[in-house]
Amino acid sequence: MSFERPDIIRPPSEWKSYYLPITSGCSNNTCTFCNYYGCKLQVRPVADAIKEIDALSMYVRQGVHVPDVPQVVYMLGRGWDGKRIFLQDGDALVYPLPDLVEVLEHVNEIFPQLERISTYATAQDILRRSQEELAELKQLKLDVFYIGVESGDEDVLRKIHKGVNYAEMVTACRKAKDAGIALSVSVILGLGGVEGSQRHALETAGILTDIDPEYAGALTLTFVPGTPLYREAEQGAFQSISPLQSLEELKIMIENASFTDCFFSSMHASNYFSVRGRLPQDKEQMLEQLRYILERKDPALLRPEFLRGL
Repeated sequence: MSFERPDIIRPPSEWKSYYLPITSGCSNNTCTFCNYYGCKLQVRPVADAIKEIDALSMYVRQGVHVPDVPQVVYMLGRGWDGKRIFLQDGDALVYPLPDLVEVLEHVNEIFPQLERISTYATAQDILRRSQEELAELKQLKLDVFYIGVESGDEDVLRKIHKGVNYAEMVTACRKAKDAGIALSVSVILGLGGVEGSQRHALETAGILTDIDPEYAGALTLTFVPGTPLYREAEQGAFQSISPLQSLEELKIMIENASFTDCFFSSMHASNYFSVRGRLPQDKEQMLEQLRYILERKDPALLRPEFLRGL
């Protein structure tokens, strides 16, 4: 079966990157809320990935179009500054290590000016890698992992079929940090529903403290049709929180999490209100913005539903 190039799903901060797919889908495809739920993992042949790298090089340097190369390569290459590459898809770290090393070595050889390579990574994939393997990837400029932590509440992690518990998530993140790889983690407001809202917020603050990432982002739960959590919400088995309750969760997380130096943001389009800043330096300023919104309870201050998205 030929490799199917995935749609571009990337972190907001990677908007300037070139998106190089080496997998499609996610090996941990059981998360009940995720758009990757049930998607089959595909691994791209090394030769195919290297062909794309070479075609990209010929295009950005000489304007040459290589036959049998998808037009998206040229579309992405047209505005690329040559500094960053983001490895797709939702689980690129599952790529076999010798093949991953070969691709990274080729990228670095062809684009020596490259500043960094990044990817989504699951805790399971990090735990499967040795410390030496992670250090080797870091040497090849793979130095940012985007990790969906989602929640620190053990009950929530179990219900959403995350595949790891609190301790395993923390261990995986610390393992990556020990290799010198920066972490950008995401958590999901509302994932505990109405009943578990307070516990979810407090326990998530706890896991953020224990991970102590360089970057952290909060998203608000968005129901994806076809997922188990979407069906639960449709049937009334999952009670979703209100927009203001999502901001209360965000406030609790910022109040209770302790960081060494973390850029924290809720700028994602799924959120009803956005704050960002460095923690702990900007904590009081960020909390003051949230208190202002929560005290006024004015829907006009929130992002309307039709402007929210994944």
